[in-house]
Amino acid sequence: MNGGGVRSDDEEPPVPSPCISLCVMDAARRYCKGCLRTIGEITAWGALSNDEKREVIAQLATRR
Repeated sequence: MNGGGVRSDDEEPPVPSPCISLCVMDAARRYCKGCLRTIGEITAWGALSNDEKREVIAQLATRR
């Protein structure tokens, strides 16, 4: 941790993937039926910052 008590994204543990290993795309809604992410969100996941991952996760509830 840095001296100011604020953790940088590099020091913060990674946000876990919402994947539940039910990887089936819903063609009509264009979301994975398991985790509700789009194919773009799934493929970009590893490169996203923790803040971006949290933004994606926040959107998943509205997709149910």
